[in-house]
Amino acid sequence: MTLTDTFRTLHQQGTFVMPNPWDRGSARILQDLGFKALATTSAGFARSIGKNDQQITRDELVTHVAELTAVLEIPLNIDSERLFPDDPGGITETVRLLAEAGASGCSIEDFRPSTGSIVPLSEAAEGVAEAAAACAEHGIVLTARCENLLYAAGDLDDTIARLVAYREAGAEVVYPPGLVEGADITRVVAEVGAPVNVLAFPGTPPIEQLATLGVRRVSTGGALQTNAYRAMRHDAKALLALQPD
Repeated sequence: MTLTDTFRTLHQQGTFVMPNPWDRGSARILQDLGFKALATTSAGFARSIGKNDQQITRDELVTHVAELTAVLEIPLNIDSERLFPDDPGGITETVRLLAEAGASGCSIEDFRPSTGSIVPLSEAAEGVAEAAAACAEHGIVLTARCENLLYAAGDLDDTIARLVAYREAGAEVVYPPGLVEGADITRVVAEVGAPVNVLAFPGTPPIEQLATLGVRRVSTGGALQTNAYRAMRHDAKALLALQPD
C-alpha cells in the first residue's frame, strides 16, 4: 500500500488528528510521536522563511514539500492555497509538481488574496473540478476548503452549499475552517456527504466529541508553530533583560 493509499484509507472510518509541521525538524518530531499523517501549513511555512501567509511562491512550496517528504515515512497533505491558478500550467501543473514532490494529498481554497474576497461559487467549483481531475491522474487526495466562515464572508447555509458543490466537482474531503459549534459541525457532516476536516480552533469541541459528531480529520493549522515561536520569544525576552547595558 502506498502512502497515498494509506492517507485515503484514513478517511474511511474513525477520526484521526493531522497536525501541521512547518519545517523538517517539526515534521520529524510529530512523526516520531506517532501521528498517522501530517499536513503543511501555509502560514507556518511562510513565517519560517520570513514571509507572511499567502505570499509564498509555487516553487517555494514545492521545494518545501520535497524537503518534508524526504524525512517522512507517513502521508503528507499540502496546504496549497488556490493551487496557483495564475502560474504556468495553472492548477493542473501545480498538482503534478506536488505529487512528484511526494504529496499524498493537497487542498484548494476559495479565498482570493489579491482581492481579499471569496471566489464566486461557479468559478470556485470549476477550480475544484480541475484540481480533482489532476489529483485523480496522479492518485492523490483532494481536499476542498470553504473559507467564508474564516473571513466572516458567509453563513452556514452558504458554507454547506459550497461544500456540496465542491464534493460534486470531485473533492474527496471538505474543510470549512472556522467551524466551531457542535450543532453546525453536525449539520455539515450530515448534509455534505464527504469526509469533513475540522480545524482545532478556540472554542472547537474536544477531539473526542468531534469524533462522536462524525468528523473524520482534525488539523491544527499554524497553531503549533505559533506556540513554538511564542515560547521562543518569551525566553529570548528574558535573555535580553539579562543583557548588560
